[in-house]
Amino acid sequence: MDQQPATYIRQRSHDGRKDIRYPAAPEPLAVGVYDNHAHLEILDGEEPLSLHDHLERAERVGVMGVVQASGDIESSRWAVAAAESDPRVLAAVAIHPNDAPVYAAQNRLDEAIAVIDELAAHPRTRAIGETGLDYFRTGPEGHAVQHESFEAHIALTKKHGLAMQIHDRDAHDDVLATLRRVGAPDRTVFHCFSGDEAMAKECADAGYYVSFAGNVTFKNAQNLRDALAVTPHDRMLVETDAPFLTPVPLRGRPNASYLVPITVRFMAAELGVDVDELCAQLAANTETVYGSFRDRTA
Repeated sequence: MDQQPATYIRQRSHDGRKDIRYPAAPEPLAVGVYDNHAHLEILDGEEPLSLHDHLERAERVGVMGVVQASGDIESSRWAVAAAESDPRVLAAVAIHPNDAPVYAAQNRLDEAIAVIDELAAHPRTRAIGETGLDYFRTGPEGHAVQHESFEAHIALTKKHGLAMQIHDRDAHDDVLATLRRVGAPDRTVFHCFSGDEAMAKECADAGYYVSFAGNVTFKNAQNLRDALAVTPHDRMLVETDAPFLTPVPLRGRPNASYLVPITVRFMAAELGVDVDELCAQLAANTETVYGSFRDRTA
């Protein structure tokens, strides 16, 4: 299990970051949790970590498993291979909303969605994700294709009885409207939630899950803390979106699943709840959404 599960690995640009060393591990959690969304196929840091290294570091601090998210054909295949190679990984497969117009321009979107359909049938695939709408990186000329892809992914989620991880950037109203119009899957997760208190309440009323990443700790993210305050605890998840969105005080350094405890402790402090109690709730929520990590057949 110390080998990479597939040959597809991307290298994250250092983007002028001044410190690309992986941080020291935080104090371990007494009650284990899961990282609900990460991109461990992306190499980052001064000394990149293998999948095995990521999982070992995570387990040592009480992060029991990772949902490996995807955005294109290659990363979706990598996610399934990773989940096959280690019981601490579950796969989420999808074409990212910003990649959908790229495939469409190549006349390959139908082909790409067909690959996702095939991978979704694997027993270690537990979610379609990340899918949704992104009006920040894709201009109006690509919105129609994003909607087409999003609705196709919703249909696949229902077909395979999976959870769905939504990517929503600058498209809150249209994402919610689409879910109302076509009907949301039973287990719908807003990954790296980016809305506000009002949107969090709407998600709660609809029965959606809200997943908080390290950006909830950012100074300029009061909207996320307001959303956290009104999210029912049984609809709350935690993630890293690694290697991105490293929590304060490590912002700018490489992120990884083993840093989940920083975000969890911040959430507990904001909510005024016991860390162990919050961990137990977060772990239970993850298992409700994605099933057992150890079960290789369901």
